[in-house]
Amino acid sequence: MRARKAIWINGVRAALGLGRGWPSKVMPVLLFIAVITPAVVISIVASQIGLDDLDLPGHAGYYSMVSVVLILFAAIIAPELLCSDRRNRVIDLYLVRPLTTTDYIAGRWLAFFSVTLALVYIGQIVLLIGLVLASDDPLQHLQDNWLDIPRFLGAGVIVAIFITTVPMAVSAFTTRRAYAAAFVIGLFIISFPISAGLTECVETERTTARGTSAQCERPTGDAAKWFTLIDFAQVPAQVNSLIFEESSEPDTVKLGRELNSGIRIGWYALLTIGPGLVLWWRYRGITV
Repeated sequence: MRARKAIWINGVRAALGLGRGWPSKVMPVLLFIAVITPAVVISIVASQIGLDDLDLPGHAGYYSMVSVVLILFAAIIAPELLCSDRRNRVIDLYLVRPLTTTDYIAGRWLAFFSVTLALVYIGQIVLLIGLVLASDDPLQHLQDNWLDIPRFLGAGVIVAIFITTVPMAVSAFTTRRAYAAAFVIGLFIISFPISAGLTECVETERTTARGTSAQCERPTGDAAKWFTLIDFAQVPAQVNSLIFEESSEPDTVKLGRELNSGIRIGWYALLTIGPGLVLWWRYRGITV
């Protein structure tokens, strides 16, 4: 267990750039600030104008707001935990100890999951504190909205598992961190315009006996809701929408609500468990 714990601690330090020069710490710090900034801005606006006067994004839509930052963080930091060890053959030194490749990959995965979970929670906690303090009656606001706390905690785990697993699975196939980061970022960036192009609502005028009315037409018609699943960045948000009854969501997630909840959960599970098994399979054959 001491060896497993050491793998985890070393992974956390690597993800945060601890024990290395200041350039290694710049990116984690900037990404943490980027995640907190929307929560701080919303809190300031709420304190100046009031919660009742504006329809401000809340806990439900927060993960969708910072999804791009989370993806960038995972794509850039996750390869740090795997690529260098294989390129420099450090993994052989780990396996000399009473460790298996499963122990190694589980420790690395848990290390990055811990950092990612802290990242996704910190913005929500700042937002919670800001909204409570901005309310005219903080105690009453907390009593009315206390269910948001277990909801964003549960949704945070869902987001963190997905954000952790996919980039680490990609990193298992290359020893170059830049290649892994570019592939992950490209995967998420390309999937968005493809999904948007297939599901975008085009307003058209339709003339009937009762007059002219605007109607939403999508390129793929009734099948558009299925193409929302292509937007990989919003896959966790599809499950997040099941946890929160109401939320400020991107159009792809709102349209995805038309799908059965089992389909959305199954798609999330497939894109999480699948890469997780690929990650384990990639390392299970490594021996000293």
